[in-house]
Amino acid sequence: MEPFLLKDTEYFTIQSWCKDHPHLAAGFTTKNGGTSIGHHKGLNMAYHVNDSKEKVTANRQIVANKLDFPLTNWVGSEQTHKNSIWEVSTIDAGKGACDYESALPDTDGLFTRDEGILLTLCYADCVPLYFIHSKTKAIGIAHAGWQGTVQGISVEMVKVFQSHGIDPSEMEVAIGPSITDKQYIVDSRVIDKVNEALEESDDKPYKLVSPNQYSLSLQQLNKQLLIKAGIQDSKIQVTSLCTSEEESYFFSHRRDKGKTGRMMSFIGWREDV
Repeated sequence: MEPFLLKDTEYFTIQSWCKDHPHLAAGFTTKNGGTSIGHHKGLNMAYHVNDSKEKVTANRQIVANKLDFPLTNWVGSEQTHKNSIWEVSTIDAGKGACDYESALPDTDGLFTRDEGILLTLCYADCVPLYFIHSKTKAIGIAHAGWQGTVQGISVEMVKVFQSHGIDPSEMEVAIGPSITDKQYIVDSRVIDKVNEALEESDDKPYKLVSPNQYSLSLQQLNKQLLIKAGIQDSKIQVTSLCTSEEESYFFSHRRDKGKTGRMMSFIGWREDV
């Protein structure tokens, strides 16, 4: 079953998680329903792509209202395609929410055990990873392009959960909308790094399609790395939604030749009222 359900014009939710946990906001925005124009037309959620700051803030406010999660409680980061993870607390509330300057520096993964914080990251083909441990309410998200993936950002997130006494076998993971293997063609430079991240016995998440050209599934690669890190296969949900193919819903860096907006992954516990 497809784990991501279109909840409204502006966003999808991780339907099983949100059904089981009514106070949880977890999902992925679309490109629709916003105020941006030009290459970013619609619901661009990123400040760093030369869109109007006022329009991006207006777009974020639309989503904040839909999710019933105030912008003052959002946290965002400067994403640099690495594997650094920031352990977020309530003192970080608002950082990167209404501007790029205050975003957490050099960070592609966010983790928290605090309620009332919405963790957010931006995408336009890279893989959004979502993590949850229901017993403790620990949550995390990660931005996994090919560089972050081969550097093991998924494994680093599992280690952060473990540092808080959480067994990986008790965690759940969702792999969200991103470019899929049919649309993601890379050369041997990338494949060499992929092979370094895997063991010789592992199934290869890529296929040779022409000389020095491979179709690569970053979703499958991340899933393999997560299973090796101790996450149970049955607790990993993978979307079938492709950001490159689903033009009616998503921006895509490859499809749009770099001139495009960004979607946002989000996860957070609303405070009990």
